[in-house]
This record gives sequence, C-alpha cells and structure tokens, in this order.
Amino acid sequence: MDRPIKPNYRRRQLGRTLRKLREAAGLSQEEAGTPLRFSTSKMSRIEQGYIPGYNDFLALLDRYGIISSDYDEYVRMFDYAKEKGWWHAFGLSDRGFVSVEAEASWIKTYGLGFIPGLLQTEAYMRETFAGARDPLDGPRLENRVQVRLRRQHRLTEERPLELHAIVDETALLRNPCDAAQLRQLIERSHLPNVRLQVIPQKVGSHDGLYSNFIIAGFPERSEPDLAYLEYGFGSLQIEKEAEVSAARLTFEHLADLALDDGDSRALVERMIT
Repeated sequence: MDRPIKPNYRRRQLGRTLRKLREAAGLSQEEAGTPLRFSTSKMSRIEQGYIPGYNDFLALLDRYGIISSDYDEYVRMFDYAKEKGWWHAFGLSDRGFVSVEAEASWIKTYGLGFIPGLLQTEAYMRETFAGARDPLDGPRLENRVQVRLRRQHRLTEERPLELHAIVDETALLRNPCDAAQLRQLIERSHLPNVRLQVIPQKVGSHDGLYSNFIIAGFPERSEPDLAYLEYGFGSLQIEKEAEVSAARLTFEHLADLALDDGDSRALVERMIT
C-alpha cells in the first residue's frame, strides 16, 4: 500500500499559520474545534498541512478573532496552498524532489559522476538521459528535459535559489561534459547566488566517492532541512535530523577538501580547449 503523500511546503506553511493563530487566541485544538464541530484529529490534520474546505477555513479565522477586513492575506495563503505546482503539468506529483526544490530557499549539492542538474546544459541532459540503463527517448525524453530546464529558472527568479555546488573533477572529465558545459559552469558560477567548488583528483579518496547527494533548506525556520540521496537504481529523501546533520557535516568536509571559488573557476577554465 502506498504511503500517504505528505503535504507540500506551502500546505504545511498554511497549517503552521493556523496553529500560530490558534495559539495567539489562547485556545487548545479541542477548544478551537468543538464549537465548529471539528474533532481534535481534524484540527491536528489541518495544522499538519491538510487543507480544510474554504468555509471551514473561514470559520477558523473567525474563531481565532480575525476580522473579515483582514481575511485577504490569509485567503491568498489558502489559494496558494491549493494551487498545483508547475511540475504537475509534466505529470509529476508532490512526492518527489522537484516540489522540494521549488520551495527551498537554498540547496547544497554534491556531484560525483554528473554535473548537478541545476547547472547542466540541455545537450548534457539529453546525452545523460539517453545513456541511462533505461534510455529515454521521444516524449519521455522531452518531458524530462523540459522539467530540468524549468527547474533552472530558480537560479534567476526574483527571489533566486541560493546554490552551493561541489563537483568532483572526474565529472568534468567524463563525456558528455564538453566545452559548452564547462563554459556554462563558469557562467553560472558568476551569479551572486551560486557558489561552485571543484574537488581536484589529487585529493584522492574522500567521503564523496560514495554517491551524489543534496541538502535543502526552507524560508521558514520551523521547516526542517532535508537531504536527498541519489544512487544507481533509485533515490531516497531523508528527513531524520541525525542523518540530515550527518549530510551537512559531510558537505562541509567536502567543501574544505575542494578548491575555493576562484581556484575552482580557474581549473574549469583550463579544461576548456
């Protein structure tokens, strides 16, 4: 049986807002819900990010003492929470990493065998997808490419994603990493919100040789960071704090091993022929 899909970030944000309004009104979940005929379990689900009906939502605002002239801010948040992310148009659900990345404020990513997706050229994407164990072609390939290109918009939006990317030098030496891809790495590294570091081959053995991984953080401090691990036959989203903390420490260790920003850019520039 499939596990229930956890509410996405924007829905959890709405739930947190309703919890804060309830607490500011000095009410327990039971005290807030009983006059509205809401069970405690329903109140709990709402505050965890499961969206109530619109009339139930307005009833909660009224219960928490919000006057109708101040509803607009909360209604906009309600509408935003119900809105489907752009990835749904490409057949993706809220379960995968794309929805996480779309709401994150910063990403730390380490690439062992591949250039991180947010920094790839379209040609690099196409060759990578075509070279997979289950090669993509036709509509499946086009869909995957368009999703990845759309993800890259986060780097140049009005509130851009902060990206810190560490790449092992071996990924820069392996096809399909060509001169165009190297030039794009340099170009993106000049963005004020992008930091690129390269771990040179001379470093030898290090903890990053096990796999690619990503750590994501969010605008709300109450929203915990999470890690995302990619391996040869799948991927895993990690939410346990101890494991996310271990991922942070590993990333910091790899950053210490890597060349600094300027030397990393210089290494990439020397590789362009």
